[in-house]
Amino acid sequence: MIVWEVARKYAQALFLSTEERNLSDAAYEQLGDLKELIRRDSSMLTFLTAPQVLDENKKALVRKVFEGRIEQLLVEFLVVLVDKNRIVYLREIIDEYRRLVEARQGLGRVTVISAVPLTDAERDELTRRMAAKTGLKIILEEKIDPTVIAGLVVLLHDEIIDGSVSHGLQLLREQLEEVRVH
Repeated sequence: MIVWEVARKYAQALFLSTEERNLSDAAYEQLGDLKELIRRDSSMLTFLTAPQVLDENKKALVRKVFEGRIEQLLVEFLVVLVDKNRIVYLREIIDEYRRLVEARQGLGRVTVISAVPLTDAERDELTRRMAAKTGLKIILEEKIDPTVIAGLVVLLHDEIIDGSVSHGLQLLREQLEEVRVH
C-alpha cells in the first residue's frame, strides 16, 4: 500500500497549501482536468516517468505546458513530484487531493466494485449505509469486475470492505491450507 501512503502524504501537503492560499476549489477543478487529460492521452505522464529522460527536461516540459494555464502552486507541485521521483503517483495523488476537498465540503466518495451492475435499490441502500457510517453525503462510483464473482468490494477513503465471493473463497482456501490431516 505504499502507493496510497505516498499519495496521502503529498495530497495532504498540497491540500494544506491550497487551503492556506484559498486555492482549493480552483486546484480541485484543475487537477480534475489534468487527470482527465492523462486518462485520454498518457504520453505526457509516460515522458515524465521515463528514467532515461533527464529531470531538467521533465521540469522544463511541466513549466512550458502548464505555466499560465493552471495555478502556479500546482505547477511547482508538479515540479516537486518530478524532483522527488513521485510523479508516477500523480493519478493517486490527484484522487486523494480531490477526496480531501470533497470531505471538507461534506462529501464522501465511495467506490463499489461488483461482478454485475447494482440495482437501483442496492445502490440506494449502499449509499444510505455509507452516509450513516461517515456522516457525509455520498458520491457513489461503480466499477464492474467479473473476478469478484458475487458480492461487493467497497472502498471508502482508506478502508476496504471486501464482501466478495472471491475474497471469501480465498480466505477459505487459506484456512484449509492450515488444516493438518493425520
